[in-house]
Amino acid sequence: MDQEYRPIISDEERAARRAQRAEARRRKRRARRMRQLRRAIPCLLLVVLAVGLVTAGAQLIHKPEAVMAKAEQPTAPAAAEQEPQPAYSPAAAGPDTVQLGEDFASRCAVVIDLDSRTILAEKNADTVIDPASMTKVLTVLVAAEHVTEEDLDDTFTMTIDITDYCYVNECSVVGLMVDETVPVRELFYGTILSSGADAALGLATYVAGSQEAFVELMNEKLEELGISDTAHFTNCVGLYDAAHKCTVSDMAVILEAAMDSDLCREVLEARTYETLPTTDHPEGQILSNWFLRRIEDKDTGGLEIIGAKTGYVAESGNCAVSCGEAADGSRYICVTADAHSAWQAIYDHAELYKTYCQEDAEGGEAAAALPEPADSTEDTSGAS
Repeated sequence: MDQEYRPIISDEERAARRAQRAEARRRKRRARRMRQLRRAIPCLLLVVLAVGLVTAGAQLIHKPEAVMAKAEQPTAPAAAEQEPQPAYSPAAAGPDTVQLGEDFASRCAVVIDLDSRTILAEKNADTVIDPASMTKVLTVLVAAEHVTEEDLDDTFTMTIDITDYCYVNECSVVGLMVDETVPVRELFYGTILSSGADAALGLATYVAGSQEAFVELMNEKLEELGISDTAHFTNCVGLYDAAHKCTVSDMAVILEAAMDSDLCREVLEARTYETLPTTDHPEGQILSNWFLRRIEDKDTGGLEIIGAKTGYVAESGNCAVSCGEAADGSRYICVTADAHSAWQAIYDHAELYKTYCQEDAEGGEAAAALPEPADSTEDTSGAS
């Protein structure tokens, strides 16, 4: 494949599409908030009514002095007695959900309509997998929630502990050197576009002081998202560990949350990013999201792929998570795991989007698997 990036649409057309999608997203979010409010109102009314009845009963039974004394004592709010609800409700299979067969290349897969929260097609969607470098989507999500806009212009100096960790574990890296100082913003792009373990560890250290402390924040986020029963991470990089696990359905929830973060969405949708010059890289570096660049000219049924992250370890095969968006603003998430090559993962995503994410695709047959290019290559590093 040529190393020079040649976009297939103009900058003006891309800007117009983004403006159209942004407006569509705003309308959908307003509608979603209204639906949530309508669902919450009856519950709030019941709580208010219950509190009123309890208060009235206490006033009738107890003496006024006792009532006043009780009123002066601090009481816990009713909401505190309820378990916190997950921030993202899981998508559900329906009667029209397609069960993908053995002819579908990836061993595990799920494609979800985010607006209806419906699983359109799946294959072993609840099977526990090793997420490999898809882990880094959660890494940037957690980091984004713990930095400010001013922090992005702060700097981080690479340490020998980080570079040694990457070398010993044969991680994919940006190529940052010991004592090289870079903006925190670049660590976000390096984590996703280059799948850089050095950048991911830099983020973890900057936010929490160590990878171990940062992983605690990651698992707290999994609990908040409501997927901690099946998802648990032991590192921020994606290295194989028997306890480092999730399902493709869990990964869809993680990407949805990341795409709702302005900073994460900006990073995940970037095709390329040019870093600032440093002493070790006097001309800077051009980082690339190869999944986005390679799927750009594939037939996805008219959907634009607006965010993606790949992964590979031997135990998981080639895996990928991506978000596609239609012209009307409808969004879909696709996750696959255990494909036999990085190219096959791309073709699997294109096939799922084209077949199941169009209105006229209902009842249609899956698109035929496309052949791999002769020059197909695959990153087989520890966590790509």
